Amino acid sequence: MTAALQRIAQSRAFRRAAIAAILAAAAVVGLETSEALMARHGALLRVADWTIMGLFALEILIRIGALGRSWPTFFRDPWNVFDFAIVAVCLLPLESHFAAVLRLVRILRVLRLVSALPRLQFLVGALLKSISSMGSVGLLLLILFYMYAVMGVSLFGDSDPRHFGSIPLTMLTLFRVITLEGWTDIMDLQLYPADTIGQPATQALGMVGPIHPALVIMYFVSFILIGTMIMLNLFIGIILNGMTEMHAEIAAESHKEAMAEQQRADLDHLERQAASLLEQVRHLRAQGRPLS
Repeated sequence: MTAALQRIAQSRAFRRAAIAAILAAAAVVGLETSEALMARHGALLRVADWTIMGLFALEILIRIGALGRSWPTFFRDPWNVFDFAIVAVCLLPLESHFAAVLRLVRILRVLRLVSALPRLQFLVGALLKSISSMGSVGLLLLILFYMYAVMGVSLFGDSDPRHFGSIPLTMLTLFRVITLEGWTDIMDLQLYPADTIGQPATQALGMVGPIHPALVIMYFVSFILIGTMIMLNLFIGIILNGMTEMHAEIAAESHKEAMAEQQRADLDHLERQAASLLEQVRHLRAQGRPLS
């Protein structure tokens, strides 16, 4: 029985069927958000949903059963624990007033694609390895935000309280600027006061109170250069470094598995040689010939 389950669990058709079930679950959850479809085909969608959940449960049981007596090792793999937890939570008999929570949990089944596709596992592993380094860069970015927020409140707090009225509001504005979404509009509000709108640019671009336009331009351009260009490259470099470490770990693990396989092959060869020598000894003893 265990051997048959192992053949099923290791087959390509089984993996493809699991991926197809995950995609089908994602499609059903999306269709259930349509009130019109639920009014027409709600019963059919619910049957499809429970059928898919039954397939998920069957898949988990097959993978556990394929391990035989060593089934506890199934839970040593974090991805297996992740799959089991999602299926278990989705099978909980929640009451009707928890329906919204159940829908949110069910959409997590789409994440099972990560555990089903090795390349996605590689990417997620690289991101997880980069978290510690990203924390340091994130702290540096927070310091940068705070410094520029203080400067922004001091420079533009009186002229543009809508965007620079306080530290939290200024940091939100800076987040908008660092995404490069409409940052020129925010800068233009500081360069062109409301009373100069409609005038030629050469006349409008003058002193904004005590603030020189060059200082305004330097403030925004320097923040974008530091925040967007440098910080973004730091994040990319950290992720690439994490991917390099994952490649090294996978290569080391593959080498270790190859060495273990070679050792098993050598041990099998030695066992066969020992068995052959023992057979020769028995044969010689049966013939009454002395052993030399």
